[in-house]
Amino acid sequence: MNERLKTKMVILIVTMGLMSFANVAVAHHGTGISYDQSKSIPMKGTVTEFRFANPHPQLFWDSKDAKGNIQHWSGEIASNPSSLSRVGWGRKRSEDALKPGTMINLMISPSKAGGFVALVRTIMDENGKEILCANPSCT
Repeated sequence: MNERLKTKMVILIVTMGLMSFANVAVAHHGTGISYDQSKSIPMKGTVTEFRFANPHPQLFWDSKDAKGNIQHWSGEIASNPSSLSRVGWGRKRSEDALKPGTMINLMISPSKAGGFVALVRTIMDENGKEILCANPSCT
């Protein structure tokens, strides 16, 4: 194989490698794109399920609208499980604090696509004591 062909092969392999990584880089949805973070909406609800999983923990809860109709919500917690664990919020603590039936107060940012989907910014117990703050402004 001549030098010119070898150079072209190396360039082709490097380009294909870079393209495969670019696909992964754009695959993440981006919290800023999915949710309207200019809005912080307070809400009360009852936990129906909590999933401590990658890429982001998920919280599911029921809330009532102004007419008393039940709405089934799902929310993404912006921090990933690894980040939460580093600040003492591991799987066991999460599952204990957010058991199905637990009454909670939330601060959410709604999905830009609409529906009962949100970014969960803060979770408090029914007395207003903070359980988890996933807001960047929290210390």
